[in-house]
Amino acid sequence: LALGMSGRWVLAWHRARRAVTLHSAPPVLPADSSSPAVAPDLFWGTYRPHVYFGMKTRSPKPLLTGLMWAQQGTTPGTPKLRHTCEQGDGVGPYGWEFHDGLSFGRQHIQDGALKLTTEFVKRPGGQHGGDWSWRVTVEPQASGTSAIPLVSLFFYVVTDSNEVLIPEVGSKGQLKFISGHTSELGDFRFTLLPPTSPGDTAPKYGSYNVFWTSNPGLPLLTEMVKSRLNSWFQHRPPGASPERYLGLPGSLKWEDRGPSGQGQGQFLIQQVTLKVPFSIEFVFESGSAKAGGNQVLPRLAGSLLTHALESHAEAFRERFEKTFQLKEKGLSPGEQALGQAALSSLLGGIGYFYGQGLVLPDMGVEGSEQKVDPALFPPLPLFTAVPSRSFFPRGFLWDEGFHQLVVQRWDPSLTREALGHWLGLLNADGWIGREQILGDEARARVPPEFLVQRAVHANPPTLLLPVAHMLEVGDPDDLAFLRKAFPRLHAWFSWLHQSQAGPVPLSYRWRGRDPALPTLLNPKTLPSGLDDYPRASHPSVTERHLDLRCWVALGARVLTQLAEYLGEAEVAAELGPLAASLEAAESLDELHWAPELGVFADFGNHTKAVQLKPRPPQGLVRVVGRPQPRLQYVDALGYVSLFPLLLRLLDPNSSRLGPLLDILADSRHLWSPFGLRSLAASSSFYGQRNSEHDPPYWRGAVWLNVNYLALGALHHYGHLEGPHQARAAKLHSELRANVVGNVWRQYQATGFLWEQYSDRDGRGMGCRPFHGWTSLVLLAMAEDY
Repeated sequence: LALGMSGRWVLAWHRARRAVTLHSAPPVLPADSSSPAVAPDLFWGTYRPHVYFGMKTRSPKPLLTGLMWAQQGTTPGTPKLRHTCEQGDGVGPYGWEFHDGLSFGRQHIQDGALKLTTEFVKRPGGQHGGDWSWRVTVEPQASGTSAIPLVSLFFYVVTDSNEVLIPEVGSKGQLKFISGHTSELGDFRFTLLPPTSPGDTAPKYGSYNVFWTSNPGLPLLTEMVKSRLNSWFQHRPPGASPERYLGLPGSLKWEDRGPSGQGQGQFLIQQVTLKVPFSIEFVFESGSAKAGGNQVLPRLAGSLLTHALESHAEAFRERFEKTFQLKEKGLSPGEQALGQAALSSLLGGIGYFYGQGLVLPDMGVEGSEQKVDPALFPPLPLFTAVPSRSFFPRGFLWDEGFHQLVVQRWDPSLTREALGHWLGLLNADGWIGREQILGDEARARVPPEFLVQRAVHANPPTLLLPVAHMLEVGDPDDLAFLRKAFPRLHAWFSWLHQSQAGPVPLSYRWRGRDPALPTLLNPKTLPSGLDDYPRASHPSVTERHLDLRCWVALGARVLTQLAEYLGEAEVAAELGPLAASLEAAESLDELHWAPELGVFADFGNHTKAVQLKPRPPQGLVRVVGRPQPRLQYVDALGYVSLFPLLLRLLDPNSSRLGPLLDILADSRHLWSPFGLRSLAASSSFYGQRNSEHDPPYWRGAVWLNVNYLALGALHHYGHLEGPHQARAAKLHSELRANVVGNVWRQYQATGFLWEQYSDRDGRGMGCRPFHGWTSLVLLAMAEDY
């Protein structure tokens, strides 16, 4: 008994250790790949997607810059301080009109009666990432508005370690400049230029306040400034009546800054208060950004900045049309602008994160993971797009594969960078956490119960979608990247294939379904990405999940093709037969075709006789009626039913293709005027809450990522000879018109891309802005699948 217990303890210790040990395969990207020496053009960027406007360096201890603003005197007490993107703060619409992912962007933000335009341009040069300049313009939202009170802008700089910033202050309290030095940036200088009227060069009167303190921690910046806005000052333009405003009663004396902990860093902020309309420029100059002969380049400001912004905007428009050809395809100027905003806001939502995630190891027996404590993963960087700046400003594994489908059409090098970072997160077993919460700013936005990632939980391997595109295009730089990435891609796929194996050969089951609690109508399956999509009503190890099998089939196909291209004969010999078996019609039919339903389906211990009923004082409680659950196919017609079609696993002559097209095209089931609904209107789970506090999510709403897969599949079968070719082509045309038309109408009405859309009236739902996979509308417009 003692030997047995000792052996189990050693095994558990070994599993726990592997869960937080990095994979031994060579990294895809070198350790210094984010440094200014290796990637100077990417060193600075708008890599803080959760703030309305800010930039930082791609560094574990970055130099950060940002913007806050407040309308003075609009409400009693402290004015609303805008800084981080929040769902319920009333700001919006907002988003990037242009962003090239590299060196230029223009964003518009509506805040009540105000319209803010934030612009930036980077200028290469030197050894430390070059120079950059911001311009922030504040105007009335409507012309002729004169009642807008004073507005304060707050420009700040934050260091994360011992490097010291040295401010130089003028007689009126304004900062002349901030100089500093770090090992990565060398010598540098920030300059806040005097405000002007928009489009003008004549200075405009502003009132200045400054505040300098130790860095309280990035999540606390907003509250620190709010708490210090407690003194009244007077704005006194020459020849005008003075107006009172709340300002920072700051000092630049070291002793007034409070305790400064070792390595705590500094927080230096300049408040500028004045009347609308106005523009202000904020300039960063690198000491090493010199031209030939040590001639200092002219400051990127004023008319020089205006010219740079306009030339970048024109270059963006030309490159956008050359890449996506929306004008050539006959789309309207408004739809072209939507496409530009979709791309720009996705690129402007790319973040750089660094930190340690919390991981709960896989102890080998389901349910046992609750008996061990989570451990810290090694500190790592992640360069990734995010689904939503306001609600999900961090990395999500299955979202990122869809994001990169858009990004790689625009800039394949950005996709290689992002995929390289994601594959750097592999643990010793080949697992990647599905949600990456790295660093204080990311952690501050996540409820505690979602901070821990479980090392047995998978996620759809959508990173293989841009990998498949790389193979198809055959760009030499992409292929060189894939050669380096192959060992890690293979390890990741092997972990998925083995860890999620189902109860019978060639079946698969998502680990990590919710326990069958009495408050849940249908226990959720978060690792699938389809959260509350109805699975078997009574979770068990007998389940076979159709979508997961299809993802594994796609992965086996892509990895086999990649292995064959790279000459990895052993891997090709291993995965080729697996891919063939998973795509074999007989095997798919045997495990997932439900004759009684006429579609492919999950299998498990199931009954549809479940309801949520009120039972005081508990609230809504699940009641199971008759028939009692039994092993059977799950009658939940929706996105999961379509996966063999969505991932193009069916032969164009398949007898199953016709029934799937029937279901897809039937308005009683999945077809709506706004796109394919996630769950059939005929399903007993359609539109049903999953608990008293858990409204429907994947139970009817239209989602862009799956509609994009459907459009790609219909386009694919519409170009292959077979009995369903003409129908697939017709459905593609009609579905594209529905999806694009509705996203465009909702964008016109609200100014936002949304997380999901109502299948009943098309309205945007969920969080917004959702510039993650909803940006796939651009590829749908371009008919690029």
